[in-house]
Amino acid sequence: MRKATPETSKLGHYAGPATRAAAYVVDLAISVGLFVATTAVVLFLFALVTSFDLDGDEIPPWVSAVLFAAWLFLYFGGSWAASGKTAGMSLLGLRVVDRDGSDLDSWRGFLRAPALALSISLFGLGLIGVVIGRENRGLQDVIAGSVVVYDWDARAARLRFLARRRESVVE
Repeated sequence: MRKATPETSKLGHYAGPATRAAAYVVDLAISVGLFVATTAVVLFLFALVTSFDLDGDEIPPWVSAVLFAAWLFLYFGGSWAASGKTAGMSLLGLRVVDRDGSDLDSWRGFLRAPALALSISLFGLGLIGVVIGRENRGLQDVIAGSVVVYDWDARAARLRFLARRRESVVE
């Protein structure tokens, strides 16, 4: 019979590129959905209050792009500044912290948002460090002095689940 080795916790370890990419995709879907819904509500309320029907197609594309960029800055920067994680990062158990492991300062959370846009706009070259770096830090992490770590202990969660399951069986 094979001896089972205990699982090691990933809590506090540097997050890998696949998990970070998945969290970003989830966050992008959430932020785009929220932007579209908010825009629809604002346009509806504008038409209701002013009796002037402003269609979304009548807004110049550059205005939409600026508003969307501001929305993304508030979504990502505000989330990182407030709690160190976005909704997608929470779902996948990630957190942005200072390099020493302490909570990220609010101003650096906001700084990380335009730095992420810069990393992506450089044809993705700012993200190479996430894939090949020892600490998995992209340009946005270097600029903000941050790292992304696992914040959810899967082993402890599994043990809590098993304990709850065992208690329900005993009762």
